[in-house]
Amino acid sequence: MTSHPRTHRAAPRVSEPVPPPGTGRVPVAFVMPETTFARVFDHGDLAALHASEAIRLVADRPLDPDDPRDAVLLTEVEVLVTGWGSPELDAGRLDRMPRLRAVAHSAGSVKPVVDDDVWSRGIAVTSSAAANAVPVAEFTVAMIVLAAKRAFATAAALGSATGPVDVEGSWPVVGMHGITVGVVGASRVGRAVIERLRAHDVRVLVSDPYLDDDEATLLGVTVVDLDTLAVTSDIVTLHAPLLPSTRGMIDRHVIGLLRPGTTVVNTARGAILDQDALADRLDRGDLAAVLDVTEPELLPPDARLRSTPNTFITPHIAGSLGNELRRLAENAVRETIAFAATGAFTDPIVPDGFAVQA
Repeated sequence: MTSHPRTHRAAPRVSEPVPPPGTGRVPVAFVMPETTFARVFDHGDLAALHASEAIRLVADRPLDPDDPRDAVLLTEVEVLVTGWGSPELDAGRLDRMPRLRAVAHSAGSVKPVVDDDVWSRGIAVTSSAAANAVPVAEFTVAMIVLAAKRAFATAAALGSATGPVDVEGSWPVVGMHGITVGVVGASRVGRAVIERLRAHDVRVLVSDPYLDDDEATLLGVTVVDLDTLAVTSDIVTLHAPLLPSTRGMIDRHVIGLLRPGTTVVNTARGAILDQDALADRLDRGDLAAVLDVTEPELLPPDARLRSTPNTFITPHIAGSLGNELRRLAENAVRETIAFAATGAFTDPIVPDGFAVQA
């Protein structure tokens, strides 16, 4: 899941180095908005890059490939560190970076940045998707536990209650013990959620056309089709990437199959869900939803989901925020140093898998 910049930290500026010629070190540069750079990276990250004997950091600030002054510096760069808001690396920009060999993305999805020309030119790519998956998985499992305990609905009921709130009598299934959790998408986040669910007494089903039985056995899950997952699960959590094939995949048919008392958790992308069909089902009162993402991300004031019962919406907070950004920066720095030292990333994105990733 990709998060977006919302807060700012002090810009990590130190004296800008003069690139020493003939050192044999790999030239590295940041290309991203100043706000992203200031938010994600700090002095320690710059110090780690400067300390590497394999790297020559071209500048201690982000460069703009469309600025003629920075474009001169970028002609020598071999590794780019990108992030939220970085420009797309299309043919025109790549032509101005003839020595570029690798891109280390300091966020989750690289799709806004990596153009087809990146792959056709054999440029290596990595991202911090694995690092970003950690807080998303933590948030998801926390929401599953709270939803199973009816925490959101009962907290809301307290506002108008004049006596005890009947938790057990108000919902078909209450509690985590023995429930079935359906995971849609064995992505990085989906797998991180599965791993964390092992600490709970739950059965886990997975619907993912790319997950085979051998992998499922290793994960300790059962592979089923989406319809079976819908009719069997007490909680359905979405972790599929947004692709043409997944847009609207949780449609009116699937939502209609969910049995009374089911909770839908979405920390993936809002467009995976048919929100009108979800609102219709929520209005019946026998379904619950925990939504960290919607389509659009900022729902208009009159959006139905703002007022449907049993609906808990958060403003896309599952991904890396605050001190969790340290994981993204550290991962990008670590991968950049690895590539400079060895010529390869430790966790590369391969072109064949790129089309089915977030």
